[in-house]
Amino acid sequence: MKSSIFTTMGLIGLTIGLSAQETPTDSIKGKKIDLDEVFVSAIRVTKESPVTFTNLTKEQLKPRNLGQDIPILLNFMPAVVTTSDAGAGVGYTGIRVRGSDATRVNVTINGIPYNDSESHGTFWVNMPDFASSTQSLQLQRGVGTSTNGAGAFGASLNIVTDGVSEEAFGQISTSVGSYNTLRNNIRFSTGLLNDNVEISGRLSRISSDGYIDRASSKLDSYFLQGAFKKENTLLKAVLFGGHEITYQAWYGIDAVTLESDRTFNPSGIHTDENGNTQFYENEVDNYKQDHAQLLWNQQLNDSWSTNLALHYTRGRGFFEQFKEDDDFATYGFQPLTVNGAEVNTTDLIRRRWLDNDFYGTVFSANYTKEKLNLILGGGWNKYEGDHFGEVIWAEFAPNSSIRDRYYDDSSKKTDFNVFAKANYKLDANWSLFGDLQYRAVGYQANGEDTGMVDDTFNFFNPKTGVTYDLDPNNNFYLSYAVANREPNRNDYESGNPKPEKLNDYELGWRYISPDVQLNTNVYYMNYKDQLVLTGELNDVGAPLRANVGDSYRFGLEIDANIALGSKFSINPNMALSSNKNKEFVFQRDGVLQDLGSTNIAFSPDIILGNRISYSPKEELQISLLSKYVGKQYMGNIDAKSSMLDAYSQTDFNVQYVIEVNSVVKSITLSALVNNIFNAKYVSNGYFYTYDDTWSGPGTTTIEGAGYYPQAGTNFLLGATIDF
Repeated sequence: MKSSIFTTMGLIGLTIGLSAQETPTDSIKGKKIDLDEVFVSAIRVTKESPVTFTNLTKEQLKPRNLGQDIPILLNFMPAVVTTSDAGAGVGYTGIRVRGSDATRVNVTINGIPYNDSESHGTFWVNMPDFASSTQSLQLQRGVGTSTNGAGAFGASLNIVTDGVSEEAFGQISTSVGSYNTLRNNIRFSTGLLNDNVEISGRLSRISSDGYIDRASSKLDSYFLQGAFKKENTLLKAVLFGGHEITYQAWYGIDAVTLESDRTFNPSGIHTDENGNTQFYENEVDNYKQDHAQLLWNQQLNDSWSTNLALHYTRGRGFFEQFKEDDDFATYGFQPLTVNGAEVNTTDLIRRRWLDNDFYGTVFSANYTKEKLNLILGGGWNKYEGDHFGEVIWAEFAPNSSIRDRYYDDSSKKTDFNVFAKANYKLDANWSLFGDLQYRAVGYQANGEDTGMVDDTFNFFNPKTGVTYDLDPNNNFYLSYAVANREPNRNDYESGNPKPEKLNDYELGWRYISPDVQLNTNVYYMNYKDQLVLTGELNDVGAPLRANVGDSYRFGLEIDANIALGSKFSINPNMALSSNKNKEFVFQRDGVLQDLGSTNIAFSPDIILGNRISYSPKEELQISLLSKYVGKQYMGNIDAKSSMLDAYSQTDFNVQYVIEVNSVVKSITLSALVNNIFNAKYVSNGYFYTYDDTWSGPGTTTIEGAGYYPQAGTNFLLGATIDF
């Protein structure tokens, strides 16, 4: 109850939200993009664009950046819901925006796609501590700009890595916390050498036992950047990557276990030869991912600039799993006779591998003169992936040899797009926006789960809008955008999925003054053949989806930044929405039923957030952050057993900077207490149904659910030394 009170403080009167679009003293005209960010100008927007967005900077992320993943750091942004498999924000984490899951939230890093080409998802565990190398980010809600690639269907998250530092520096940072969480990193920059060259980098290591039993994480990552900067030229070579070893925690628990033993983890469970329950100690994900980017920005003259990027990503790793009494047929083993009895099952340990390459180019040219801002560009990317399985130990393994593959699949995907978009200023008040994109996608796969796939998709995605500047403080916008998107790999498991189409309408008002920033918008997202989450998981924990015909998301979002004098500020936000399948059909008890209008899975009707900050002096900042997420269904049939209860969470954050002004320039002390009221809440789960024809006459539909409990009160303490 106390947590709910703190959550709703500052939300009275429907005003207000988390992060500022820019700093409070900026005008409604937006601000000039720094040379470091010119490359992503093709996909980033300012207030002159009819797009709903929120910006966050490194300084805004810094007080809470103590080792948790980027989705957890974004938890208090408007219309955002986050979750953590291990329960405390380290390891596998996820984000949903406006009810759109991670496969719809497109992520780009320096303008280069990060979403996995096949699953469309983002695996932040492969980039531990990446927030420490992030200069700024922009979250676009809705379709956003059309240049964001496959995942841009509900939201877009555009990340810019560290800019060029003119001054040399060194930094050592450490943080410790609950569940034996430990984060250490070092950062450095040479500063500009001969006014032209800079080399910078970061090394990080994070470990945690996790809130959930055995949900441990061992995470290493690096970031290295070389930059050449001269007058109108910026050239960057960026290398970054990570290695994660994470004990699996995606199985969840049922309602009974949630009440009796909420940290229980069934992963790796089996019985030994004496009938005792055991847990396999190496039921882990073990995956490495390395990224290389070459970025070139050239200012040709006062009107023209060009951007070119080449990129390559290498990923490889496996999921190791103990299987008890598994069928020989799954692995191509022949039955054998032991002590006169036929044996066709065995205990075994298997590894399911991914080995993939992703490479391509992204390019654009920008023309700016007087009333016109024109961007022409595109991209070509190719993905090549191998999926294969190995048995590394078995009690019985007839007719097999070490490193035999019991399945061996491959897949290829090409993604090409070209676009032209322009913002034309009619007069001092009115601006017109237009955006045309053609996108061609080819996908081939031969997996046993997908069947033979050889699909080609051609999409045309137009967007248009208008912006009206009433005065330097008030700005209005109206936009209409179309997005089309291909199915992902998992969609093919359920049959022959259709591509989905979205028509997105956005109407917004922005108000900016020195003390108040207010952003409010209404949206209507109308879908055809939307691939909604069914609530079910496949055999490796990936969410399954299915086409549902006609559906929509309709909502109101309000967020603000209000300065209450020189020491206090509040940043509340609110998202109210209705998310419906229009005519949902479901087979229950063997009979096909028209359920009519039902709620879309994982789409709460209300999401509230707030941050209250107090700075009694410049070097000290104290913040209270709160979040409320309304009830949501984990399936699409409005079943009571599929409901996740509403929950609230409140965090306490302190940062204190000690200026030293010697060899050590400053020491920053940080503390973060998550969930200070020890709320017992669940932010994610799964829901399934199946037909029971064995228990009696006829067919009975059985329902079940699993839950991912989140940690109670927990803390992180950190210290950063700057040289």
